[in-house]
Amino acid sequence: MAVNLCRRRVTRALLGIDPIRFVYFIVALLAALTVHESAHALVADWLGDPTGRRLGRISLNPLAHLDPTGTLMIFMSSLLGVGIGWGKPVPVNPFNLRGGPKTGMALVAAAGPASNLLLATVLALALQQDLPLPTWALHLLVVTNVFLAVFNMIPVPPLDGFRVLIGILPNGPAYALARVEQYGPALLLLLVFFGGGLLSRYLSFFGTPILRVLGMA
Repeated sequence: MAVNLCRRRVTRALLGIDPIRFVYFIVALLAALTVHESAHALVADWLGDPTGRRLGRISLNPLAHLDPTGTLMIFMSSLLGVGIGWGKPVPVNPFNLRGGPKTGMALVAAAGPASNLLLATVLALALQQDLPLPTWALHLLVVTNVFLAVFNMIPVPPLDGFRVLIGILPNGPAYALARVEQYGPALLLLLVFFGGGLLSRYLSFFGTPILRVLGMA
């Protein structure tokens, strides 16, 4: 039943898709992911761990950050109207981070969503200046960056929100919660493909107010 339902959703999506808009959205999402992953590596380097920098991850070249499964998820989930994916995780040695592994990893994790919100703010300000720039492209980039940040703050592994939550909690609950991490990818796939309604409401609840503040909604 679940397989048939998923197949019907994909079929309807393929029949109703606008190829041009689909390509624009994919490009915007890849750009947002590139900034996101580069920010992880940059903040890790600032905090004392150069691993990401040595692997070339402080880069705005999307090829440095593409993850095969995450990229496939971008295309599949976009067909279903969600548009979710992830980049290649930035390797971080938590024991090199100033402030300790727990706090340091939370800061590195938070850097990704924070970079997307910062970029969205800069682009929204550019839209308000009546500059000779393609407004539709900037608008799409703002919206994509906001919703990518909001999505990544869901406290489900392997998303950034889970690592931030681990950093905020006291040691006892944090270590207990960390045991869930091994089930993270499966939980995330279930959320994306079978919790679409809940996920959409979550994204709208947190993303729409941010877009209003930016003058985009």
